[in-house]
Amino acid sequence: MDGSFRIGVDGGGTKTELILLDNKGDIVTHHVAPGCNPNVVGQEQARAVMLEALGQIHREPISITQLYMAGSPDFWRDFASTLLDFGRVSAHKDSLPVLELATAGQPGLVLHGGTGSFVAARDPAGEVHYAGGLGWRFGDPGSGYDLGRRAISRGLAELQGWVKPTRIGQLVRDHGESISIFDTPSLTRYFYQNSAPNKVIASLAPAVLHLAAEGDEMAMAMVRESARPLLELATEVAARLFPETPLDALPAGLTGPVMTHQVVVDMLVPRTPFPLAVIQDSPIAGVRKLLARATP
Repeated sequence: MDGSFRIGVDGGGTKTELILLDNKGDIVTHHVAPGCNPNVVGQEQARAVMLEALGQIHREPISITQLYMAGSPDFWRDFASTLLDFGRVSAHKDSLPVLELATAGQPGLVLHGGTGSFVAARDPAGEVHYAGGLGWRFGDPGSGYDLGRRAISRGLAELQGWVKPTRIGQLVRDHGESISIFDTPSLTRYFYQNSAPNKVIASLAPAVLHLAAEGDEMAMAMVRESARPLLELATEVAARLFPETPLDALPAGLTGPVMTHQVVVDMLVPRTPFPLAVIQDSPIAGVRKLLARATP
């Protein structure tokens, strides 16, 4: 590395994580800010969050700043072009850090499931491809949002009294009681009108995964039905990008709190052609790897 500092950013809908590296590649400063996905919080708020967060971590001189961001690539490229005193600034998709963790820059793919989900792959020619990740309004299979959505749908039906009560329904009732909402219409309005519905709905996912880990059949079915389409998408991506490579020899990783949960791992491994590796490192660790090897 040269004698200056480098800034790396992992910007998502739930949080924005930043690191400052010194000339040895060591982390000097680590800062966490609110989410900055412009598709979720709006462009004005996204810009404000990033400017404040970058101000918190900035130190002279900066040679490179790399932004790995969720949301509109055009917005983030335009934002990057406005930054002064941040060295050479570039904006990239937020899928690159987890792909780096899964394949170390080599051909392969990653299945990521956090609040949202996607599949990212690097083909034999080194080109990066992105599949899924269409956002919480369109499902994002294998994501925290999708699990929460499934739980709420079932729970509200149980509250209406038309389907058999389960522990999933109790989970949703407990959530309603925690916010002093006890009836179906009010709880429905709460989820629809919440200012951050993706985060609120995804917040139920850990409880669904916990029930599944305890062997609850309804929760296990929800996890299986949520994760399976993401695996099917990854299989299709791999078949098209690596027609000459046996899929059981293709580097593939699972990242994110949903995809790396033991219940999900146990469900996917017997159903996949890939040698899936569970990656526990957070995306900011991938940002650090990418940032450390960047050419000044």
